[in-house]
Amino acid sequence: MLPNQRREKILELIREDGHAKVMDLSRIFKVTEVTIRQDLERIEKEGLIVREHGGAYLKDIDSNVRNFSLQNQENIAEKIAIARKAVEFITDGDTIILDSGSTTTEIAKLLTNYRNLTVITNALNIALILGAQMGITVIVTGGEFKAPTLSLTGQKAADFFQSLHVDKLFLATAGIALKSGLTYPGISDICVKRAMIESANETFLVADSTKIGKSSFASLGALSLINYLITDSKITADDIKWLKNYDVQFVIAEATE
Repeated sequence: MLPNQRREKILELIREDGHAKVMDLSRIFKVTEVTIRQDLERIEKEGLIVREHGGAYLKDIDSNVRNFSLQNQENIAEKIAIARKAVEFITDGDTIILDSGSTTTEIAKLLTNYRNLTVITNALNIALILGAQMGITVIVTGGEFKAPTLSLTGQKAADFFQSLHVDKLFLATAGIALKSGLTYPGISDICVKRAMIESANETFLVADSTKIGKSSFASLGALSLINYLITDSKITADDIKWLKNYDVQFVIAEATE
């Protein structure tokens, strides 16, 4: 891996977890701690992180948590369109899982006027959005708090789903690629997402088109884990072709003015 590629991956990990230790990054990327410190120094000069003894943390993370705002707010129009399409698959009486993420947050905002809907989530911001909605029962997992995504993660969050059965899961992702499948920046999230999938009768992957063809750090598994992909109309013809060849069922959400 080239140094600039390694730094991109390091920043991706810090943006996902909020912080990282030099020792852990050295082990993950199989380079010396001196090299990692040099990488962190370069990233800090770009104004994206703040170094501390033994590691680094994401800049402005405190204010984001206090304001309950997510870091990733890119492609918001496309995410809203995907959310509008996703709620068409939700009916009264369903028990669903909403994964943490900016697109699933947009789904939560649209869950009004439902009756006898149960929502299980590992996202604290989603729980707050839905907590006052009449007709919706909100259940929150346990786990370790992850500041940038306002989510709960790790083995305790995964254990919550043992012996649970739900109708539908709306799953987020960082990357969708033919060879690497579904990928994520945070290693601690993999066990949680796997447990969610095992609990769900149907899995809907909600991902804007910029995620297609992209690979992140940790692999969840093949695209065969999902039942449907809901994406936006900016998906390319080439991406549509390989998804069809891979026998992925997908729904394209058209953005409205």
